[in-house]
Amino acid sequence: MPDGLVIRAATAADADAIDAVVRTAFSGTEFGHQGEAELVCMIEAEGDALVSLVAEVDGRIVGHLLFSRMTVEADGAPLAAAGLAPVSVAPDFQGKGIGAALIRAGLDALREQGAAISFVLGHEAYYPRFGYSPDLAARFASPFAGPHFMAMMLDSNAAWPQGGRADYAPAFGR
Repeated sequence: MPDGLVIRAATAADADAIDAVVRTAFSGTEFGHQGEAELVCMIEAEGDALVSLVAEVDGRIVGHLLFSRMTVEADGAPLAAAGLAPVSVAPDFQGKGIGAALIRAGLDALREQGAAISFVLGHEAYYPRFGYSPDLAARFASPFAGPHFMAMMLDSNAAWPQGGRADYAPAFGR
């Protein structure tokens, strides 16, 4: 973890720096495309952002995380839910624990907001360390269903729903 790392809520003044981090983080990777930067803008503009955090080192924004509102029905009832996407770290700061610090801080913020479940579409070897499970996500019908679709109950003592449906914010469908 870099010395002087600060994780804080993103502000409107951070928009250009966030855009730059997201674009460079996904440039030329197998994990994404340039659509992530536009996705962040659409989610923010449509009011679907629940948690938006930045990571700063020496006053420079080097990471960003976004959780957005989801529509989830579990066992016949609505469930407060959030989708994690994207997590972005500037290439020269990757592999230093910044993404993990952002995810942990974001999950804590979701718990404070009363969210019950979170979903992520991502690398199946990375996200389980935070509690995400493809087995839990498999219980939910979703356009993103598959091995990269994972979910976690934000209260680790909560029972897993038997089934339901999980839909990301409308921006994900564009």
